[in-house]
Formats: sequence, structure tokens, C-alpha cells
Amino acid sequence: MSAVWTKPVEYSPADETDTDMLVASCLAAAAQGDLSAYFDLGVAYSTGSHGAPCDLIEAHKWFNLAAVAGYEDAAHCRADISDEMTAREIAEAQRRAREWIASTSRKAA
Repeated sequence: MSAVWTKPVEYSPADETDTDMLVASCLAAAAQGDLSAYFDLGVAYSTGSHGAPCDLIEAHKWFNLAAVAGYEDAAHCRADISDEMTAREIAEAQRRAREWIASTSRKAA
């Protein structure tokens, strides 16, 4: 069975500080290994929602991290956005994912 990804309902915060806090809280949760935060960051960057700029390289990175950790829907989303990316952009996203893994595993050690 294939998961179908749909764009989330747009979030309309009161001000930019709220959007920054939302992305920051997802980044903090991701640093703790929260798989849903990886996925949420992928969604935010792929749609330009929740205060994140639309950035397919960052979206691919976060979907890739979630997929590698076993989040099945993330693999489908990663494949979908890969169709809109160049090989160079995908390589950059993979490099960033490796950097994230290296930096968070050093903190945990």
C-alpha cells in the first residue's frame, strides 16, 4: 500500500517569532532523534509552510533522515520531491543528511 502525501493545512502564526519558534522546536526535537520531527521538517521545507522557506534540498535531507530511520511515508515523499530535483541537488541533500548524522552522533557519544 502506497502512502499518499497531501499538503498540510497552512499555519498562520501571529508573527514571525512564532514561525521561528515552530521550526526551532522541530529542529530541537530532531536533534533528540524524534522521527516525526524529521518528517515535519521535510514537509515544512517541501511546502514552504510553518515559517520555513521552500527548499527542496533541505526537504530531501529531512525526508531522507526519516526514511532511513524507518518512517515509511518519508520515503514516498522523498521520492516525490526527487522528481523535481537535479542529481546535483540530491547529492547535496544526501551530503547534508550525512553531516546531520555525524553531528548528532558526536553529541550523543
